[in-house]
Amino acid sequence: MSGGLLSLGDTHAAQGDGEICGTAIESPMDVAIKVDLVKDAQFPFPRFETQGPVTRHFDSKGYWATTGIGEDLFQAARDAVSGMVDQVSKETGMSALDAYMLCSVCGDLRISEIVDMPNWTVSFYFPKIVLG
Repeated sequence: MSGGLLSLGDTHAAQGDGEICGTAIESPMDVAIKVDLVKDAQFPFPRFETQGPVTRHFDSKGYWATTGIGEDLFQAARDAVSGMVDQVSKETGMSALDAYMLCSVCGDLRISEIVDMPNWTVSFYFPKIVLG
């Protein structure tokens, strides 16, 4: 394999961790990066380093969190997301589709626990400040 295989694009002004339904706030950006060559590193997957925080979520009002637990990690993630879509829809009166898209823009899907296999725990965090 030759070359660094570096690509950069698809910038978002906002996107929750996990991009649960492909909805994010697309935006053009100017991006500055520094690339260092690590000769003969043979990394099996890409690696990167940041100079600051990865996210700047506003958490002053706390979060709602839902979980999914089960033997299938993907299904546990789906259960956590589904629970949050239901909660946001119920609490706000918005449609399930609108709640789903809002969750994709500002919520964070996280693997919370993998040590108790085969029961994986996935959590979905929704920042309450988004709703006012």
